[in-house]
Amino acid sequence: MRYQILLIVCSALVLFFVNCQLNFSGAAAETAAAQFVAQRGTPVIDGEPADAVWQNAAWQPLNNVWLGDSILKKEDFSGRYKLAWDQNNLYILAEITDDTLADFHPDGLDRYWDDDCLEIFLDEDASGGNHQYSYNAFAYHVALDGRVVDINPDSAFQYYDDHLLARRKTTGNVSVWEIAVKVFNDQYTDGEENIPRLLTQGKLLGFALAYCDNDRSPEREQFIGNVPISGTDKNLGWIDAGVFGRLSLE
Repeated sequence: MRYQILLIVCSALVLFFVNCQLNFSGAAAETAAAQFVAQRGTPVIDGEPADAVWQNAAWQPLNNVWLGDSILKKEDFSGRYKLAWDQNNLYILAEITDDTLADFHPDGLDRYWDDDCLEIFLDEDASGGNHQYSYNAFAYHVALDGRVVDINPDSAFQYYDDHLLARRKTTGNVSVWEIAVKVFNDQYTDGEENIPRLLTQGKLLGFALAYCDNDRSPEREQFIGNVPISGTDKNLGWIDAGVFGRLSLE
């Protein structure tokens, strides 16, 4: 009898410590997520950074290498961005310095990730999880010509041009991208009427931003994002929304 009681107590203690460890790990993972804020305001989407909301917003760096040479060479690539929002859109102003803009694939659905493009990762409810072949989150690849591609639930490449409006102006090696993005939730269904979510102050979104950089190679040479991703394989954003940062609308 004494042995049985001791066994029950030991089992309870083991379960207790395992539960504590799981809770701690979850809290640590949540704490580790990069945190971002967006200021309220409505810019004109013209590729110009003169709007008042952009003047008041802070620059954030694109400096985490997800793929390719881990050393960023300033003469080859540097990137930074600002964020804003209103009830209808999330707004992104990105300034990309790149000595070569590559667009080798005339078919916008053919290996679009190996051309220069800006990639916007968006998770409407910041729930994380797999979104590779679902609309649990979106991974919009914005090409140099403004076309927008992601993968649909049938694992096919598809255009999503009506999900955002993008304008890019390039002077020398510097390209300014100004983008208005509609926010859709995980109930998005192809072929049906989908109403974008209205954004409100205090809303939390899953968000990441990255740039595919290719100079003159068959494949992109670097993939640079705004959030640090641990581990050897950092090219996870197109699959796992759990690596996104957390964006708060102020």
